[in-house]
Order: sequence, then C-alpha cells, then structure tokens
Amino acid sequence: MPDNASYVPADRDDKPHVAVLANSGLGHVVPLLEFSKRLVVGHGFRVTFLVVTTVDPNPAQDQLLNAPGLPHDLHVLGLPAVDAASVVAEDSRLLTCLCLIVEESLKSLKATLIELSYLRALVVDLFCTQAFDVASELSIPTYSFVTTSAMMLAFLLYLPTLDREVTGELVDLPGPVQVPGCPPVQLEDLVDQLKDRRNEEYRWLLYHVSRLPMAAGIFLNTWDGLEPDALRALREDSFYRQVPAPPVHAIGPLVHEDGNGEGLRSTDVECLAWLDGQPEESVVLVSLGSGGTLTTEQQVEMAWGLELSQQRFLWIVRKPTDASASAAFFSVGSDEEDDPTKYLPQGFLEKTREVGMVVPSWAAQVAILSHPSVGAFLSHCGWNSSVESLTKGVPMIAWPLYAEQRMNAAMLAEDVGVAMRPSVEEGRKVAGREEIERVVRAVVSGEEGKRMRRRAREIRESLIERLGPGGSFHASLAAVCEDWKTTKGRECEEELCADPASEFAPGVLP
Repeated sequence: MPDNASYVPADRDDKPHVAVLANSGLGHVVPLLEFSKRLVVGHGFRVTFLVVTTVDPNPAQDQLLNAPGLPHDLHVLGLPAVDAASVVAEDSRLLTCLCLIVEESLKSLKATLIELSYLRALVVDLFCTQAFDVASELSIPTYSFVTTSAMMLAFLLYLPTLDREVTGELVDLPGPVQVPGCPPVQLEDLVDQLKDRRNEEYRWLLYHVSRLPMAAGIFLNTWDGLEPDALRALREDSFYRQVPAPPVHAIGPLVHEDGNGEGLRSTDVECLAWLDGQPEESVVLVSLGSGGTLTTEQQVEMAWGLELSQQRFLWIVRKPTDASASAAFFSVGSDEEDDPTKYLPQGFLEKTREVGMVVPSWAAQVAILSHPSVGAFLSHCGWNSSVESLTKGVPMIAWPLYAEQRMNAAMLAEDVGVAMRPSVEEGRKVAGREEIERVVRAVVSGEEGKRMRRRAREIRESLIERLGPGGSFHASLAAVCEDWKTTKGRECEEELCADPASEFAPGVLP
C-alpha cells in the first residue's frame, strides 16, 4: 500500500480532481478502482483513490493497488492503517468488522480531504457513508458507489420501510418480500445480515442504507441490457421517488482486465498454459471469490463431485474452515503457498491429474474466464464475478456463500437465465457429490448448459454497441463528469481555512 507521506497534491491549475473512497476487501476495491481508471482515462480527471487499510496485510489487494500500468493521474493513498484487533471484538461478524474498521479509519478523513483540496466530488463505498457528514462540512458533493446489482440496490432502499412496517424477524414473514417494481425475494435468499435483526450487523446495514438518500447520486456496476426492470423501477417507480432515491447511474460493466500479461504471476501463466491444451468450452472454473471458503465436509463433496463428473476443471482452492464462509475476506492471497494436498481428500489429485488443475488461494480470474477453453464458472455469485462472467459469455453454476450472494444467484438463475443452482437434500447441510456431478455435467456439456451459454453470449454481444464509440457505456458517466467539470473546486485556503491558526490550515494534519 502506498505510504501517505509520499503523496504530494497537484497544483490547483491541474486537471479537475475527484476523490474515490473504497472500503477494504477486493470485492469493494476492484470496481471502485476500475471506476477511477475510467474517470482518468476516459474523462480527463485526476483521481485520488483513498483506501481503508488495516495493519494486517492483504497481499492480493496490495498487489492490485501496486500493479504496473495504473494511469499517471490515478494516485492511490491509503488512509492510516487501523489495528482491527483493537476495535473489533473477536466474535464480530464480517459486516460489523468492516464497519468498525471504517469508523476508526474515517477519523482521519477530514484532514485528508482538506490536504487534497480543490475536489470537484467525493465518491464513497456503500459502507463508508460516515463520509457524507465530513464532505458536507467541507462543501464537497458526495456520491455513493454501491457494489451490488440494481435489484439489490432496490431492496436496500426498501429496507428502512420494511424495518418500520415489520415486527419480528423478516425470515418469519408469511411469504416473499415484495420489493417495489422488482421480482419478489424469497425468504431463503435474504441477505445474511437480515436474518437476525438483533445482531449488530443488521443495525450497521440499516444505518448505511438509510443514509443513501443523502448522496447526490448513486453509481452501479450494471447496465440496462442486464437489469432493465430493476433500473426502470429505481428511476420511475413512485416508491423510490418518495424515498427519495438519488439519481442512479448504471455505468457497468466495470471489469478488471488482467489478461494482457501485466501483473500476472507465474501461477497465472501456468493456468493459462494449461488451458491452452484443453478443448474449447470444456473446462469449469471453480472459484469462490476473494473471501469465500468451504466447510471441511463440503470441500470433500466438491472434490469427489468434480471427479465423478469426469469434466475438466480448474479449481482455485482454499483451506476449508468450519468457522465462516467469508474467512478469507481480509487475507486473500496470504495462503497461496499452502499445499492443497494437506486439505484435499487423499487420492483426489492423483485421480484427476489428467483432467484437472488445482491452484491455491487465488488467480487471475478475468484472464481465465476470457480463455476459450472455459465453458462454465462455478461461482459464489459475488456481483463482481457475476459481471465478469457475463462480459465473457460464460454460464454459471451458482454457489452462494454469504452476504447478498443468494439474491444474486436467484436473479441470475431465474430472471437472467444464465445460471443453475445446485440443490441440497433434505436433512443435509451440504450439496452432495452426486448433485455436484449432475450440475457440472449439465452446464459444461448438457443441453441446459448450451441454452445458458447462448443466453450468456446474447448478453455479451449486447455489450458491443454499448462499449463502442458513443455507446451508452461512455454516455452514462459523461453527463455527471461534465457537471463536475463545471463545478468550481473547493477552495480550501480561502473558504475553510482563512484563519492561519486554524487546526485544519493547509498542510497541517490534526
């Protein structure tokens, strides 16, 4: 992570300046970083990319933020690192951990923003809404970047109303949640944080989504061709007008392209070389995102299900844990030297040597999905991975683990038609090897897989016009950028720091 002290703000007559504030975790950093690149390369901005950091290393995130080839006018600036152990209780759940770390980190935000000065706008992650108060005090227009689908955003904007109208637990409702303008959400697909309203996670989620109307606008990594109904509802449905929801800007797809050789590790090169030797659309990529882990029992069933399917596979595997499905969220990449033979079933690697490749921890997912040999993606259905898969025309086996992933899986399978959801036998906690065998065969080589692949290709091909010169990919952000360019930057010295003795005078950090 770049050191704060090494950053020198540019002169006031430089390009228009925007700050982007990302939460920790690859699922949050990646889309906001790609958004920042687009501001720099496509719209002529200078961007300071602020990152919430902890004293514990996150190797994959650090590699991403220090990768060669970042645009010259994109400056990465880590906020003072937080000692997570000092602010988070040992038994805290994931969202509570994230929010408490942000709460501590953003104590330095006001001083940081004043030091930057002349900001046309601040764009913040969904779970950094405390920044709204700081930016308002400094008269900086502030926007939210919500790293979910449009459907999920619609649900989140409805949540405060749901909270007021429902007594008891949401999971005990008599039927699905009727989200205004959108398909109903089945109770079993509800976001994890909503399943226990007494838990601190629920209160944190409600806190942040209740503050979304304070934003000047909301950016989403999606597009009308993928989610036309949800986006139409957000823009036109009377409920969202009454909230009132800020203007929603669908600016996707934002995808971190890592397939041009830059930043690829030796293991990534080995993966791509192995794929070169496989038939077209014959391989299932098994990857559960930057934070996902399987239980010990489920990992055994996954291994033998892949072996039974007799299909080619590339498995990005992690050491299993029975503690939490998001156990690797803060440390992805730290275990890439692990030996998979220590935690995969005995004999599995020998039995699948001719058809499979196993890579520990993480890999260049977009580069792999771009390879013509990949015909299916067994995915946790995190929104970034879902967008990546669709932009490459690859159908999915939906394997949600935590957060909003079950809602994404339901939408991709039932509304978009590009995913298949495995089932779990009654009385069992995990999907059995026979079910894994069935869905892998069906998606890689079956008729259902061919239908989903055609649908995924339709979505990919619909992007060609959008991504072309003058397409809506560019237009969706251009209007906001023009507004920022015509807005005079905040003049810190003149407006906020006229008193040279002020504790926030330029160049003085409290």
